Amino acid sequence: MSDWSYLSKLLHKVQAHSTVVGKIWMSVLFIFRIFVLGAAADNVWGDELSEFYCDSKEPGCTNSCYNWMFPMSYVHYWVLQITFVSTPTLVYLGHAVLIIHKEKKMIELEQSKINGNALKTPKYTDERGKVKIKGILFYTYMTQLVFKIILEGGFTIGQFYVFGPLKVVSNFHCKNSPPCALESGSRCYISRPTEKTIFIFFMLAVSGISVLLNIVEIVYLLCNKGKSAKRQPAAQSHVLTGQPRAPTKPAWGAMRNQYGGYPLLPIQSQVTTCLSSDNSHIHAE
Repeated sequence: MSDWSYLSKLLHKVQAHSTVVGKIWMSVLFIFRIFVLGAAADNVWGDELSEFYCDSKEPGCTNSCYNWMFPMSYVHYWVLQITFVSTPTLVYLGHAVLIIHKEKKMIELEQSKINGNALKTPKYTDERGKVKIKGILFYTYMTQLVFKIILEGGFTIGQFYVFGPLKVVSNFHCKNSPPCALESGSRCYISRPTEKTIFIFFMLAVSGISVLLNIVEIVYLLCNKGKSAKRQPAAQSHVLTGQPRAPTKPAWGAMRNQYGGYPLLPIQSQVTTCLSSDNSHIHAE
């Protein structure tokens, strides 16, 4: 089995530039595909040809029947599938690293020109260095998700086309594969067919889960983009109309509460009326 360490390191870097759903997809890829494929599946198919037996004595008949039953090794097919499905994610990683590097260089250049203080804030990273999937990165991320869905579906359909039925039979009659006898043929036997069938269904199920997670991530990103688009006009209107103005008149309810519920303005008018009437009476005398 090939060494997955280099691919694992690259995919581990993608987690810092992915969403929550993307991190779950990465865990599914590592645990249920790479780990299972390296730990168990290779051992199940390790005896494909050595334990494959045909009751024909004709030279080359066994190899010919084996090639007819298994045009390609399942393990090699799954390795090819994982490699192709991971490629769009690695392309996105390269694009994200390139954009962040350019943005960092631009901010450093601006700081050097204005005595160490940058006027612009980073567009694609926050204060913790976490990547914001927005702008051109949003479209790159969505594109790699669409390509992963297409590749997963293509490899699933291709598996039916290359290998035929999902269930691995314990024996079959091989008569259409020269140099075996065309009339009588030969009876061939496959080792551990039940284990092989279980792993085939398992890998197909994991492929379906991968497609489902990619679809959920697309919906998640579109929902977040819609929420941010609605939030921006609200924030702008709040900035434009959010300056509080001093009230020109005191609130009547506040004045009632301040003076124990008694109306203040009518009392003031009554006192003023009484004082004016008293003054007029004094002057009259």
